[in-house]
Amino acid sequence: MKMKKKAFLVLRNNSLFIKMFLIMVISIVAVSLLITFSSIRMSSNLFMDTFSISNTEALEQIENQFEDYSFAIVGATNEVQNNGTIKKVLTQEDQNAVETSKSYHDMSRQIERIYPTVESYEANMIVLGNNERLYNVNYSNWPVSWEVLRNHPITQYTINRPNTLLYQFLPSTSFNDEPIIVATKALMERSTGEIYGVLYFPIREAQLKEFYQGYTSMENEVLLVDATGKIISSNNEEMIGEEAPDVLALAKRVDDEQLEFKDVTVFGTDYMLMSQYLPTYNMYLVNLVDKGAVLNNLINTKEILLISLGIVLLAVIVVFIISRRMTNSISRLVKQISTMAKHDFNVPVAETGGYEAKKIANAFNSMLSELQEYVDLVVLAQQKQRSAELMALQHQINPHFIYNTLASVKFMIQQGKKEKATDMIHALISLLQNALSNVDQTITVEQEITDLKNYVLINQSRYGDGIKVNFFISPDCLDCQLPKLILQPFIENAFFHAFNEKKEGFVQILVSQKGDNLMCEIVDNGDGMEIKGDHTKEDIKEKRHLFSGIGIRNVHERIQLLHGEQYGVEITSKKGEGTKIRVELPLQKTDAPVESNKITST
Repeated sequence: MKMKKKAFLVLRNNSLFIKMFLIMVISIVAVSLLITFSSIRMSSNLFMDTFSISNTEALEQIENQFEDYSFAIVGATNEVQNNGTIKKVLTQEDQNAVETSKSYHDMSRQIERIYPTVESYEANMIVLGNNERLYNVNYSNWPVSWEVLRNHPITQYTINRPNTLLYQFLPSTSFNDEPIIVATKALMERSTGEIYGVLYFPIREAQLKEFYQGYTSMENEVLLVDATGKIISSNNEEMIGEEAPDVLALAKRVDDEQLEFKDVTVFGTDYMLMSQYLPTYNMYLVNLVDKGAVLNNLINTKEILLISLGIVLLAVIVVFIISRRMTNSISRLVKQISTMAKHDFNVPVAETGGYEAKKIANAFNSMLSELQEYVDLVVLAQQKQRSAELMALQHQINPHFIYNTLASVKFMIQQGKKEKATDMIHALISLLQNALSNVDQTITVEQEITDLKNYVLINQSRYGDGIKVNFFISPDCLDCQLPKLILQPFIENAFFHAFNEKKEGFVQILVSQKGDNLMCEIVDNGDGMEIKGDHTKEDIKEKRHLFSGIGIRNVHERIQLLHGEQYGVEITSKKGEGTKIRVELPLQKTDAPVESNKITST
């Protein structure tokens, strides 16, 4: 406990230094972080721009290799289609074994002459005829029979598009152990349009990958995406054969808008995407650069942060020394002021330390001497004001009320209503005892309500019971303390001013707790007043004409005098509908709570 108290005193006495030091440290750290991250970001942006340029050039080189392969396929296709020997072999009807052997030999010589065009790409070449003739240059590349190939979907797709050179993807199966990209073209008689065979150029995905293998890495991926959104080739083997319509859509957008690159999020990772359309393949060559991985390899963030941290620590040490020297004299002055005896303005502070501290101490001592003179005058004035207000409150019961009450008692006795007259006398005696005793005395809510009931009894006995009074008192409020004669002026105001036009009505008194406050409300449905909106505690000081007697005004000012300006009286009224008075007091309870009924009425 002593350690905590000591630490609190140290913090309090050095609060100026701590505030200055924290502000400067926060500023240094903020500036350092801003500069560090701005530098990293500028470097990253510059690198990514440079990287995109180099990758664009790489994509162009990869495109050239794909186009070279496509030209080779087109050249070989044209030679096969224009070769009469091959056409003759594929259109001949059944022959004997010798003629068939000779035909295969002739076609073999022609294909061996044409095949070197695509041989350098390690692509295979297969010729299929409708007459059940099949020639496979490299059977190990794609071991397929005439029956299987003739009924294969890629053959049917090719025959349905006889004028187009097509590139089709075959995933790895038991039929072909690796993914294959097959270029196909229907062999068609130009004069009649009759298809007499199909030409195939299968190339393994591994050979196709060599077109771009030298340009890829773990952070730099290349994808070949066909028109359906399927990835038919990639340096990331796990992606091959996957459907990626989102990648295809982004690639089209980059190509259509002629963007150098676009920041995208695909496969759950942030990438820089570049794209190149390959028209002869009807495919998109897509380059995905993992920005995070590339930047991690480029920039040593940990090293930069360590350097920044070192600079910040050095700056903090310098700031600590300078701030401490600047605030020492101020801290000593604050300590002297804080240790002065409470309300003892006769002890001056020592005028020591730096120039600023001496000036402050001198001004403080001058203020003390002048303040002492004014304090005595203010205290005396407040005492006089308080006495005058309390005297006015004590005399707020109108003498005419006493005279008229006694006259009513006399009249009741003459009429033989001795019991009712006795009740009125008891009520008047109780009311006068509480009103004329020490005004500073506080009473319970229960006693205040008893006084109100006596007051209501007297008025209803004199004027009849056309005005009903109901009391709604929360049981937990009965033992709460409040200054006496707080609510009586409002009941008096309701009886004599709220029902001038209306002859009957009701007045409701509600007392409840709200948090740490005691809330008392007096609500009537009488004539009301023509005022705009609600009148808060601040308005009442300036708009005293809203109240019909010194008693009501004094209640508000007395509450604020006793408990502060956050408490007091608020009034809401509307012409023809009634008035609502709310009295707000601090919650103060006695040690022994009192039991009573919740709701009573008179």
